[in-house]
Amino acid sequence: MQTDTQQTEKNLDKLDCSFMYTEILKDIILQIDFEPEHFDQFINYCHQQFSDSVSHQNKIKQLKESYRNRDPIWWYTRDSFLHSMLNRALRTMDAILIVNMGFYIRDLHESIEQLHRQRSKLPNSNATFTVYRGQSLTTTEFDQLSKTCGGLIAFNNLLSTSIDSSVSEMYLGQGQEDPNLVDVLFVMTIHPSQSRTPFAFISDVSQFHDENEVLFSMHSVFRITNIQQLSGRGKLHQIELTLTSDDDPQLRELSLKVAQELNVSSGWDALARLFHAMGYYERALQLYELLMLRFTSELLKTNNNETTFNAMSNILNHNEPMSFDATPMSLYPTNDSHFQRKLATYHSNIGTLYQCMGKYSKALSYYEKYLAIEQKSLQSNHPDLATSHNNIGGVYKSMGEYPKALSYCEKSLRIQQQSLPPNHPSLATSHNNIGQVYHDMGEYSKALSYCEKCLAIQQQSLPPNHPDLATSHNNIGQVYHSMGEYSKAVSYYEKCLAIQQQSLPPNHPDLATSHDNIGQVSHGMGEHSKALSYYEKCLAIQQQSLPPNHPYLATSHNNIGQVYHDMGEYSKAVSYYEKCLAIQQQSLSPNHPDLARSHNNIGGVYKSMGEYPKALSYCEKSLRIQQQSLPPNHPSLATSHNNIGQVYHSMGEYSKALSYYEKCLAIEQQSLQSNHPDLATSHNNIGMVYQCMGEYSKALSYYEKCLAIQQQLLQPNHPDLGTSHNNIGGVYHGMGEHSKALSYCEKGLAIQQQSLPPNHPDLGTSHNNIGGVYHGMGEHSKALSYYEKCLAIRQQSLPPNHPDLATSHNNIGMVYESMGEYSKALSYYEKCVAIQQQSLPPNHPDLATSHNNIGGVYHGMGEHSKALSYYEKCLGIRQQSLPPNHPSLATSHNNIGMVYDSMDEYSKAVDHLEKCLGILQQSLPSNHPLWCICHRNIGTVYESMGKESEAIFHYEKCFAFE
Repeated sequence: MQTDTQQTEKNLDKLDCSFMYTEILKDIILQIDFEPEHFDQFINYCHQQFSDSVSHQNKIKQLKESYRNRDPIWWYTRDSFLHSMLNRALRTMDAILIVNMGFYIRDLHESIEQLHRQRSKLPNSNATFTVYRGQSLTTTEFDQLSKTCGGLIAFNNLLSTSIDSSVSEMYLGQGQEDPNLVDVLFVMTIHPSQSRTPFAFISDVSQFHDENEVLFSMHSVFRITNIQQLSGRGKLHQIELTLTSDDDPQLRELSLKVAQELNVSSGWDALARLFHAMGYYERALQLYELLMLRFTSELLKTNNNETTFNAMSNILNHNEPMSFDATPMSLYPTNDSHFQRKLATYHSNIGTLYQCMGKYSKALSYYEKYLAIEQKSLQSNHPDLATSHNNIGGVYKSMGEYPKALSYCEKSLRIQQQSLPPNHPSLATSHNNIGQVYHDMGEYSKALSYCEKCLAIQQQSLPPNHPDLATSHNNIGQVYHSMGEYSKAVSYYEKCLAIQQQSLPPNHPDLATSHDNIGQVSHGMGEHSKALSYYEKCLAIQQQSLPPNHPYLATSHNNIGQVYHDMGEYSKAVSYYEKCLAIQQQSLSPNHPDLARSHNNIGGVYKSMGEYPKALSYCEKSLRIQQQSLPPNHPSLATSHNNIGQVYHSMGEYSKALSYYEKCLAIEQQSLQSNHPDLATSHNNIGMVYQCMGEYSKALSYYEKCLAIQQQLLQPNHPDLGTSHNNIGGVYHGMGEHSKALSYCEKGLAIQQQSLPPNHPDLGTSHNNIGGVYHGMGEHSKALSYYEKCLAIRQQSLPPNHPDLATSHNNIGMVYESMGEYSKALSYYEKCVAIQQQSLPPNHPDLATSHNNIGGVYHGMGEHSKALSYYEKCLGIRQQSLPPNHPSLATSHNNIGMVYDSMDEYSKAVDHLEKCLGILQQSLPSNHPLWCICHRNIGTVYESMGKESEAIFHYEKCFAFE
């Protein structure tokens, strides 16, 4: 039962997409010519399903012996398993069950249709009548119905009703006992002339003659006219329905489009294609394997039907598809061209499914068999050979083996150039495929060239609103997106969307993709609310047009999660990422690369939340999945090593971070072009670790390598170039070379101002960085000005509790502290803490930093007990959230030590300062500036204690560093 869940008049006639898919499925099944073997196959299936039930085995035996002696309706009404099994199959779209029961679905529908035709010839056959149905609904289902009075309700399964209300009321009562159920009496007004669905008065053929039953075939549609609670009947509600020929016009349009796309095949082939379109890859695969088994068995003339159909049952009754890898190609007849082409098609279809499932080696195996069969039967320049090469190239692209992908796609193009006219649409496809490979390789100018050639060919050969033109505009938009040319990207995406709106139904999945792409550009531009709006439109379309566990829905939940992650709304981000993962776990194999991506994303949120053990666990799970499913030098493996490195980086375990970043870089150097943007990112990340370790010359070297790669590849105003200049500026800042730092940070800001909208969060970061340099130079008013500009941008572009706003308040507080304006400093630090307490977990390291800074203000004000209290809170949080040798713990011990020094409690001061020194020895190189600070502070305390030799020893250590 499907209902509309929207209340607006515009949406009253909406139906769930499952109505469309089950209707298409029914139409396909009604076209199939079933054979006696299909009945035998179903009997075998039932024996296996009910092997533990003696009563069911007896009923199966009766069914086998007497099925043809009774009307299919009699078997449906009989007290057996058929009724529940059939409706479960239709309700859940269980492919295995539907295939097994296909013959019975057809027999039952035709029996109802025959009785319907017979009745229509009787006098007064068009007279209106009323039927009843008693049913217990869940409270959720009932609430949905209550909101849709005036709307449509569809029954995808067969609908049993009675003209006698007392019979229908016999099925009520559960709702009185179970608080989660509501008893409903449906009162249905039937205008026979308004029905598109056949129905039959079945008393004469039913097992129960006295129930006055009227049985409706699948896909009856009613309008809800009234809902009321019956007085004095407890929770019993009456829902009045009227049978209607109305439907959801948008869904009808989409249904025609989907049916048209499936019309290239018929029967079981069409059913397999339907499962593929629905994202039921395993089910489609099982069906294709079955079809190939039957086809090859017949044409190999095995004449062993019992063996063949037992094998077919094995495929259908278990969730493991049969493999044909062991079948020697030499056994297949080479002189039968029809057989060869049909066999090739099956291999191609199975290869496509394995590719969708992320099982690339299997996909490759089937595509190569497809190619081998075609090479035996076709001329060397036949266009179908080009298709085979394109398919293999596509798998190598998914595997990250770009040179091989390019080789196959280019071979495809050469074949087509020999055999097809220059403006043939297939040539456009090959240019597009080569462009997509170059895109993944990071060679954007070449990618653009091939995608534009594709578009030019299509503009000559296709009508202006053809969906393929939309795809080409989309692909060009993606290249501009990667190049950071967001306005051009949006322009092409909008052209794509405009074409689709002319040529496709409004709820077609391709329209969802276009909204998704525009959302991605908006996301890249920092326009989070706009991105969210487009992603939600995408999701809404997919929810109307795709099954609830389709992989595309997972992608949409993932994208919404990414926006919430960037907005600092971490709990929402985790929620959407987990929805994404849940869908993938239902629809994909457990080692599919997309599952790895979801684990990585969840790990990334936990990293942002400071929950490092959880982050590490998810990122490591991602890596394990990829190691099972991808070749060892696949770029995605590099990404997982990078993500684990980032977690260790945040944990202050710099040597481990460095190790993972270097593994990432090594994989990329094997698998990517030397100027690929991912290599720039890896050099950048290694530079960041060295910067944190105080090894500024190494950091500078890696940042400069990053910049050099980007300058070869990207437009001079690409935002990533701005980030790289900022990072180099940060190193010079750490080295105390303020003029160079300022120059690079200002250059970074200038680049971003050319390429990003004025309220983009990255512009806030650039202003923040310049403010930091001025702060280091002691130019407090300029520092304050830039920090305030940063805060203003972030207040426009981020939600009010975003952690970056806390950082801005913190930085302004630091300037006021340096200026000796402690009350203002305290005010900003407290605003910072207030934001963090709303948005971060209570043991997040950033909260520790804020307590540390407040402690610093109280220390400067001479309020030592308050300073000590805040410093100890800081230390407590860091001890909970960071590894024991993290440099931040050294900083905390140093600060507590200096408060004790101010309080003349020298032994406690020395104790904490030596703890600081011990941590530094484990975590940072001996030339890091913190070493000098710690030795100097210990020297100061010893001097205050009158221990001159100890003081001199530590001062000399400090001077040696300087």
